[in-house]
Amino acid sequence: IHLATENEQYLSELPEQAGYFKDTRIVEFIFLLSEKWHLDQSTRYQAVELLERFMIKQVEQMCDGRGNAKGRDQGQRSSWSSVRDQIVNTFVLRLVSCVQLASKLSLHYSRVTSDTALKFLQSLKYSYTKQELLESELAVLNTLHFHINVSTPLAYVELLLEVLGYNGCLLPAKPLHQLCVQLLDFCYLTRETIYDTLLKIAIENSTPSKLQIAKFLTVKEDFMLLAVGVISTGVFILSPGHWEQVVEHLNCITGISPQSILEFSYAVVRRIVGSTTP
Repeated sequence: IHLATENEQYLSELPEQAGYFKDTRIVEFIFLLSEKWHLDQSTRYQAVELLERFMIKQVEQMCDGRGNAKGRDQGQRSSWSSVRDQIVNTFVLRLVSCVQLASKLSLHYSRVTSDTALKFLQSLKYSYTKQELLESELAVLNTLHFHINVSTPLAYVELLLEVLGYNGCLLPAKPLHQLCVQLLDFCYLTRETIYDTLLKIAIENSTPSKLQIAKFLTVKEDFMLLAVGVISTGVFILSPGHWEQVVEHLNCITGISPQSILEFSYAVVRRIVGSTTP
């Protein structure tokens, strides 16, 4: 109930720019960096979501500042290109800071230290100091008003798997959990293709309008739907005989319709197979 409420609250306050900083290359960078530093599974998702929320807030603040400057002094206002340059120049630093903060939240023994982060940045030919690294972490914290410990889709997946087990679904728990984590990674890395397929299924049209795309944003950012879709797909792959029963259980637990669960699983499996055949 707590996760469902948190998810609904997040969707009700969704910024129009949600998802802009979940580009495949950014997600892949964070995932590979998390593997390099031996961070636990939840950390990489936490870092992606943290970076997304921070970057949207930062861009909003910079654009507001530009508007205020324009009102005060036409000659001194920042250009859009300078705002973009400022974001680009600090992007990798901010990304590393988000991974650092996520590693501290996970209470994992492989917490990323300043020395580790600096060594990595230096390998990419950046010349930041420890002070600048600390200031970058504080910039993320201040921009998000220290509200950084939010639930990730993995938390939704794991809790739903626990509830399924409690409700008597006889599923291979460990293999299913491992497969669900792989599928969650896959959904993050192929996000645009999966949700594009899902949108076209929902509207029964291959060319959605701008309004339909805008309205679909809440579907793309729905962690509960993502978790349900990942579990459904995992069961379909691993234990197809239990699939219908699991879909019924997921529908009872979350209120998400069997049709929506089926469509999400179809979009994921279609992307895995790489086929356009129904």
